[in-house]
Amino acid sequence: MKICIVGAGAIGGFLGARLAATGGAQVSALARGATLEALRTQGWRLRQDGKLLQVPAAASDDATSFGVQDLVVIAVKGHSLPALAPSLRPLLGPGTIVLPAMNGVPWWFSHALPALGYRPLESVDPGGVIAHAIPADSVVGCVVHVSASTSEPGLVEHATGRGLIIGEPRGNESERVAHLASLLRGAGFDVTRSNRIRFDVWYKLWGNMTANPVSAITGATMDQVLDDELVRQFCARAMLEAGAIGVRIDCGIDQTPADRHAITRKLGAFKTSMLQDAEAGRTIELDGIVGAVREIGQRVGVETPAIDALFGLARLFGRTHGLYP
Repeated sequence: MKICIVGAGAIGGFLGARLAATGGAQVSALARGATLEALRTQGWRLRQDGKLLQVPAAASDDATSFGVQDLVVIAVKGHSLPALAPSLRPLLGPGTIVLPAMNGVPWWFSHALPALGYRPLESVDPGGVIAHAIPADSVVGCVVHVSASTSEPGLVEHATGRGLIIGEPRGNESERVAHLASLLRGAGFDVTRSNRIRFDVWYKLWGNMTANPVSAITGATMDQVLDDELVRQFCARAMLEAGAIGVRIDCGIDQTPADRHAITRKLGAFKTSMLQDAEAGRTIELDGIVGAVREIGQRVGVETPAIDALFGLARLFGRTHGLYP
Protein backbone atom coordinates (compact mmCIF):
# COMPACT_ATOMS: atom_id res chain seq x y z
CA MET A 1 0.00 0.00 0.00
CA LYS A 2 1.26 3.46 -0.90
CA ILE A 3 0.63 6.25 1.61
CA CYS A 4 1.71 9.88 1.35
CA ILE A 5 1.65 12.24 4.33
CA VAL A 6 1.21 15.83 3.15
CA GLY A 7 2.66 18.02 5.89
CA ALA A 8 4.93 16.22 8.36
CA GLY A 9 4.45 18.47 11.38
CA ALA A 10 3.20 17.25 14.75
CA ILE A 11 0.09 15.40 13.57
CA GLY A 12 1.39 14.41 10.15
CA GLY A 13 4.65 13.21 11.66
CA PHE A 14 2.82 11.22 14.32
CA LEU A 15 0.62 9.50 11.73
CA GLY A 16 3.51 8.94 9.33
CA ALA A 17 5.84 7.45 11.93
CA ARG A 18 3.23 5.07 13.31
CA LEU A 19 2.13 3.92 9.84
CA ALA A 20 5.71 3.49 8.63
CA ALA A 21 6.64 1.49 11.73
CA THR A 22 4.12 -1.24 10.88
CA GLY A 23 6.25 -2.18 7.87
CA GLY A 24 3.13 -2.99 5.88
CA ALA A 25 3.02 0.13 3.74
CA GLN A 26 5.27 2.39 1.71
CA VAL A 27 4.92 5.70 3.58
CA SER A 28 6.29 8.86 2.00
CA ALA A 29 6.20 12.50 3.06
CA LEU A 30 5.55 15.65 1.08
CA ALA A 31 7.38 18.32 3.06
CA ARG A 32 9.63 21.33 2.68
CA GLY A 33 12.42 23.29 4.32
CA ALA A 34 14.05 22.02 7.48
CA THR A 35 11.42 19.32 7.98
CA LEU A 36 12.15 17.90 4.53
CA GLU A 37 15.88 17.83 5.24
CA ALA A 38 15.34 16.18 8.62
CA LEU A 39 13.15 13.45 7.11
CA ARG A 40 15.69 12.76 4.39
CA THR A 41 18.60 12.47 6.78
CA GLN A 42 16.99 11.02 9.92
CA GLY A 43 13.70 9.51 8.78
CA TRP A 44 10.45 9.52 10.73
CA ARG A 45 11.11 10.29 14.39
CA LEU A 46 8.54 10.02 17.15
CA ARG A 47 9.15 10.22 20.90
CA GLN A 48 6.31 8.41 22.61
CA ASP A 49 6.02 6.82 26.06
CA GLY A 50 9.64 7.75 26.77
CA LYS A 51 10.98 5.91 23.72
CA LEU A 52 12.24 7.17 20.38
CA LEU A 53 10.75 5.51 17.32
CA GLN A 54 12.84 6.07 14.18
CA VAL A 55 11.96 4.72 10.71
CA PRO A 56 13.46 5.54 7.29
CA ALA A 57 11.35 7.96 5.24
CA ALA A 58 11.05 8.78 1.55
CA ALA A 59 10.58 12.55 1.43
CA SER A 60 10.26 15.16 -1.30
CA ASP A 61 8.82 18.61 -1.97
CA ASP A 62 7.47 17.46 -5.35
CA ALA A 63 4.35 15.27 -5.53
CA THR A 64 5.37 13.92 -8.94
CA SER A 65 8.18 12.05 -7.14
CA PHE A 66 5.68 9.64 -5.62
CA GLY A 67 2.94 9.10 -8.20
CA VAL A 68 -0.59 7.89 -7.48
CA GLN A 69 -1.18 6.83 -3.87
CA ASP A 70 -3.69 4.57 -2.16
CA LEU A 71 -4.01 6.97 0.78
CA VAL A 72 -3.14 10.67 1.02
CA VAL A 73 -3.20 12.13 4.54
CA ILE A 74 -3.42 15.93 4.50
CA ALA A 75 -2.00 17.35 7.73
CA VAL A 76 -1.08 20.91 6.78
CA LYS A 77 -2.51 24.07 8.34
CA GLY A 78 -5.82 25.00 6.75
CA HIS A 79 -4.60 28.34 5.42
CA SER A 80 -1.82 26.57 3.49
CA LEU A 81 -4.06 24.18 1.58
CA PRO A 82 -5.60 26.47 -1.09
CA ALA A 83 -2.17 27.20 -2.56
CA LEU A 84 -0.99 23.62 -2.12
CA ALA A 85 -4.02 21.66 -3.32
CA PRO A 86 -3.46 21.95 -7.11
CA SER A 87 0.05 20.49 -6.72
CA LEU A 88 -1.37 17.31 -5.13
CA ARG A 89 -3.00 16.05 -8.33
CA PRO A 90 -0.12 13.64 -9.19
CA LEU A 91 -0.93 11.78 -5.95
CA LEU A 92 -4.59 11.26 -6.77
CA GLY A 93 -6.05 8.39 -8.79
CA PRO A 94 -9.58 6.97 -9.14
CA GLY A 95 -9.23 4.85 -6.00
CA THR A 96 -7.18 7.21 -3.82
CA ILE A 97 -8.56 7.97 -0.36
CA VAL A 98 -7.90 11.50 0.90
CA LEU A 99 -7.92 11.79 4.69
CA PRO A 100 -7.75 15.38 6.00
CA ALA A 101 -6.23 15.35 9.51
CA MET A 102 -6.72 19.07 10.10
CA ASN A 103 -8.09 21.52 12.65
CA GLY A 104 -11.35 23.40 12.29
CA VAL A 105 -13.97 23.25 9.55
CA PRO A 106 -12.55 21.33 6.56
CA TRP A 107 -13.08 22.38 2.95
CA TRP A 108 -15.36 19.38 2.27
CA PHE A 109 -17.81 20.32 5.06
CA SER A 110 -20.33 22.09 2.79
CA HIS A 111 -20.27 19.46 0.05
CA ALA A 112 -23.68 17.84 -0.49
CA LEU A 113 -25.14 19.86 2.41
CA PRO A 114 -28.35 21.60 1.30
CA ALA A 115 -28.38 24.03 4.24
CA LEU A 116 -25.12 25.56 2.96
CA GLY A 117 -26.19 25.70 -0.67
CA TYR A 118 -23.65 23.11 -1.80
CA ARG A 119 -21.13 25.94 -2.23
CA PRO A 120 -17.55 25.91 -0.89
CA LEU A 121 -16.92 28.03 2.20
CA GLU A 122 -14.94 31.11 1.20
CA SER A 123 -13.29 31.22 4.63
CA VAL A 124 -11.56 27.87 4.12
CA ASP A 125 -11.71 27.34 0.34
CA PRO A 126 -11.64 30.74 -1.40
CA GLY A 127 -12.89 30.42 -4.95
CA GLY A 128 -13.39 26.67 -4.51
CA VAL A 129 -9.74 25.97 -5.38
CA ILE A 130 -9.42 22.96 -3.06
CA ALA A 131 -12.75 21.45 -4.12
CA HIS A 132 -11.67 21.76 -7.76
CA ALA A 133 -8.31 20.08 -7.13
CA ILE A 134 -9.41 17.24 -4.81
CA PRO A 135 -12.41 15.14 -5.93
CA ALA A 136 -15.12 15.22 -3.28
CA ASP A 137 -15.77 11.50 -3.56
CA SER A 138 -12.16 10.73 -2.60
CA VAL A 139 -12.53 12.28 0.86
CA VAL A 140 -13.03 10.37 4.09
CA GLY A 141 -13.70 12.72 7.00
CA CYS A 142 -11.45 12.65 10.04
CA VAL A 143 -11.36 14.17 13.51
CA VAL A 144 -8.06 13.96 15.39
CA HIS A 145 -7.93 13.69 19.18
CA VAL A 146 -4.17 13.79 19.71
CA SER A 147 -1.88 16.19 21.54
CA ALA A 148 1.57 16.36 19.98
CA SER A 149 4.23 18.94 19.14
CA THR A 150 7.56 19.19 17.34
CA SER A 151 10.61 19.97 19.46
CA GLU A 152 12.72 20.39 16.32
CA PRO A 153 12.06 19.87 12.61
CA GLY A 154 11.01 16.28 11.99
CA LEU A 155 10.95 15.22 15.66
CA VAL A 156 7.45 14.67 17.03
CA GLU A 157 6.80 14.68 20.77
CA HIS A 158 3.60 12.82 21.61
CA ALA A 159 1.81 14.03 24.74
CA THR A 160 -1.61 12.40 25.00
CA GLY A 161 -4.30 10.78 22.92
CA ARG A 162 -4.38 8.39 19.98
CA GLY A 163 -7.99 8.95 18.95
CA LEU A 164 -9.13 9.18 15.34
CA ILE A 165 -12.77 9.40 14.27
CA ILE A 166 -13.32 8.61 10.58
CA GLY A 167 -16.37 8.42 8.37
CA GLU A 168 -17.93 9.05 5.00
CA PRO A 169 -19.03 12.69 4.59
CA ARG A 170 -22.41 11.48 3.30
CA GLY A 171 -22.87 9.32 6.41
CA ASN A 172 -23.02 5.93 4.73
CA GLU A 173 -21.14 2.78 5.69
CA SER A 174 -18.37 1.80 3.28
CA GLU A 175 -15.73 -0.86 2.78
CA ARG A 176 -13.02 1.73 2.35
CA VAL A 177 -13.71 3.23 5.79
CA ALA A 178 -13.67 -0.26 7.32
CA HIS A 179 -10.34 -1.00 5.61
CA LEU A 180 -8.90 2.36 6.67
CA ALA A 181 -10.00 1.80 10.27
CA SER A 182 -8.21 -1.57 10.27
CA LEU A 183 -5.05 -0.01 8.86
CA LEU A 184 -5.00 2.78 11.46
CA ARG A 185 -5.75 0.43 14.35
CA GLY A 186 -2.84 -1.72 13.22
CA ALA A 187 -0.63 1.36 13.55
CA GLY A 188 -1.69 1.85 17.19
CA PHE A 189 -4.52 4.38 16.89
CA ASP A 190 -7.83 4.31 18.75
CA VAL A 191 -10.21 4.47 15.80
CA THR A 192 -13.94 5.16 15.89
CA ARG A 193 -16.04 4.74 12.76
CA SER A 194 -18.77 7.34 12.54
CA ASN A 195 -21.91 7.77 10.44
CA ARG A 196 -22.07 11.44 11.50
CA ILE A 197 -18.58 12.73 10.81
CA ARG A 198 -19.83 16.29 10.25
CA PHE A 199 -21.27 16.27 13.76
CA ASP A 200 -17.97 14.98 15.14
CA VAL A 201 -16.14 17.84 13.39
CA TRP A 202 -18.64 20.36 14.75
CA TYR A 203 -18.55 19.00 18.29
CA LYS A 204 -14.77 19.28 18.53
CA LEU A 205 -14.92 22.74 17.01
CA TRP A 206 -17.62 23.82 19.47
CA GLY A 207 -15.06 23.88 22.27
CA ASN A 208 -11.95 24.81 20.27
CA MET A 209 -13.61 27.77 18.58
CA THR A 210 -13.42 29.88 21.74
CA ALA A 211 -10.53 28.25 23.60
CA ASN A 212 -7.99 28.72 20.83
CA PRO A 213 -8.37 32.42 19.97
CA VAL A 214 -9.03 33.56 23.56
CA SER A 215 -5.87 31.85 24.77
CA ALA A 216 -3.84 33.21 21.85
CA ILE A 217 -4.99 36.79 22.45
CA THR A 218 -4.46 36.67 26.22
CA GLY A 219 -1.51 34.28 26.47
CA ALA A 220 -3.47 32.37 29.13
CA THR A 221 -3.59 28.63 29.68
CA MET A 222 -7.06 27.10 29.63
CA ASP A 223 -7.41 26.89 33.40
CA GLN A 224 -6.80 30.65 33.56
CA VAL A 225 -9.37 31.29 30.82
CA LEU A 226 -12.02 29.27 32.67
CA ASP A 227 -11.16 30.85 36.03
CA ASP A 228 -12.13 34.32 34.74
CA GLU A 229 -15.91 34.58 35.15
CA LEU A 230 -16.41 37.27 32.50
CA VAL A 231 -14.27 35.52 29.91
CA ARG A 232 -15.98 32.21 30.63
CA GLN A 233 -19.40 33.85 30.17
CA PHE A 234 -18.30 35.41 26.87
CA CYS A 235 -17.09 32.02 25.63
CA ALA A 236 -20.41 30.48 26.64
CA ARG A 237 -22.34 33.07 24.59
CA ALA A 238 -20.24 32.30 21.52
CA MET A 239 -20.78 28.57 22.09
CA LEU A 240 -24.55 29.06 22.32
CA GLU A 241 -24.46 30.83 18.95
CA ALA A 242 -22.45 27.98 17.45
CA GLY A 243 -24.93 25.55 18.98
CA ALA A 244 -27.81 27.35 17.25
CA ILE A 245 -25.94 27.13 13.95
CA GLY A 246 -25.39 23.43 14.54
CA VAL A 247 -29.14 22.82 14.80
CA ARG A 248 -29.60 24.35 11.33
CA ILE A 249 -27.03 21.98 9.76
CA ASP A 250 -28.10 18.78 11.57
CA CYS A 251 -25.23 19.04 14.06
CA GLY A 252 -27.20 19.88 17.18
CA ILE A 253 -25.31 19.44 20.48
CA ASP A 254 -27.09 18.30 23.65
CA GLN A 255 -24.45 19.57 26.08
CA THR A 256 -24.36 23.04 27.59
CA PRO A 257 -21.28 25.29 27.52
CA ALA A 258 -20.87 24.58 31.25
CA ASP A 259 -20.78 20.84 30.48
CA ARG A 260 -18.01 21.35 27.95
CA HIS A 261 -16.07 23.69 30.25
CA ALA A 262 -16.14 21.00 32.95
CA ILE A 263 -14.55 18.54 30.51
CA THR A 264 -11.93 21.08 29.47
CA ARG A 265 -11.08 21.91 33.06
CA LYS A 266 -10.06 18.29 33.67
CA LEU A 267 -7.21 18.78 31.18
CA GLY A 268 -5.56 21.29 33.51
CA ALA A 269 -3.21 24.17 32.64
CA PHE A 270 -2.58 23.40 29.00
CA LYS A 271 -1.71 25.67 26.10
CA THR A 272 -4.00 25.48 23.08
CA SER A 273 -2.53 24.86 19.63
CA MET A 274 -3.27 28.44 18.60
CA LEU A 275 -1.45 29.83 21.64
CA GLN A 276 1.52 27.60 20.81
CA ASP A 277 1.49 28.89 17.23
CA ALA A 278 1.30 32.51 18.40
CA GLU A 279 4.20 32.06 20.81
CA ALA A 280 6.27 30.46 18.03
CA GLY A 281 5.46 33.25 15.56
CA ARG A 282 3.49 30.92 13.25
CA THR A 283 0.38 31.95 11.32
CA ILE A 284 -2.75 31.23 13.37
CA GLU A 285 -5.52 28.99 12.01
CA LEU A 286 -8.24 31.56 12.56
CA ASP A 287 -10.35 31.14 9.43
CA GLY A 288 -11.02 27.43 9.81
CA ILE A 289 -11.70 27.65 13.54
CA VAL A 290 -13.72 30.88 13.86
CA GLY A 291 -14.20 32.48 10.43
CA ALA A 292 -15.90 29.40 8.99
CA VAL A 293 -18.36 29.24 11.89
CA ARG A 294 -19.24 32.88 11.30
CA GLU A 295 -19.71 32.27 7.56
CA ILE A 296 -21.92 29.22 8.15
CA GLY A 297 -24.00 31.29 10.57
CA GLN A 298 -24.53 33.91 7.88
CA ARG A 299 -25.62 31.27 5.38
CA VAL A 300 -28.19 29.68 7.67
CA GLY A 301 -29.50 32.94 9.13
CA VAL A 302 -28.16 32.78 12.71
CA GLU A 303 -26.88 36.05 14.18
CA THR A 304 -23.47 35.73 15.82
CA PRO A 305 -22.53 38.89 17.76
CA ALA A 306 -20.21 37.08 20.19
CA ILE A 307 -18.53 35.06 17.43
CA ASP A 308 -18.18 38.25 15.36
CA ALA A 309 -16.46 40.00 18.26
CA LEU A 310 -14.19 37.03 18.88
CA PHE A 311 -13.22 36.83 15.21
CA GLY A 312 -12.59 40.58 15.01
CA LEU A 313 -10.42 40.67 18.12
CA ALA A 314 -8.42 37.59 17.12
CA ARG A 315 -8.00 38.88 13.56
CA LEU A 316 -6.72 42.23 14.82
CA PHE A 317 -4.37 40.49 17.26
CA GLY A 318 -3.06 38.31 14.44
CA ARG A 319 -2.52 41.19 12.05
CA THR A 320 -0.76 43.44 14.54
CA HIS A 321 1.60 40.58 15.47
CA GLY A 322 2.21 39.41 11.91
CA LEU A 323 0.36 36.13 12.51
CA TYR A 324 -2.61 36.59 10.17
CA PRO A 325 -2.65 38.02 6.63
